Amino acid sequence: MKISQPGIDLIKRFEGVLRRPYLCPANYWTVGVGSLLYPEQIALRDSRSLFCLKPSDDRAWSESEIDELFRHDLRRFERGVTRLINYPLQQNQFDALVSFAFNLGNGALQASTLRRKLNRGDVEGASNEFKRWVRAGGRVLKGLVRRRAAEAILFRGGNDGHKR
Repeated sequence: MKISQPGIDLIKRFEGVLRRPYLCPANYWTVGVGSLLYPEQIALRDSRSLFCLKPSDDRAWSESEIDELFRHDLRRFERGVTRLINYPLQQNQFDALVSFAFNLGNGALQASTLRRKLNRGDVEGASNEFKRWVRAGGRVLKGLVRRRAAEAILFRGGNDGHKR
């Protein structure tokens, strides 16, 4: 399964798209659409380019570089959701879970009660778990409260709460 446009839109709305590296609220160096940068040099290779990701590169990233990093990250989280969830998902549920994993990591999804409830078939219980994941750096963040609410709405089959 692949994330659909509503899921991509939700992620971009909450992550933002920044062309220069910045320190996110959870104290991670980030660029583009929430792509993490690491202290050690990491190379992403494909047929067109080589990216060396390190926070010391204080340069503006191009739109195509940001899009490519975003697509690379999305594939990792799509695979994570597919691997971790054995419940037959609808597209909106998949999209919400990819957004959740994109923000928190596949490890958080794997360890979550949300995952356990969903894999047992407790869809309603799983949808209620989103609201528990609103802390970064030990603090409740308003942006995370809004994001989890939008993910839960999308998961339940409504729109993501964004007025278009």
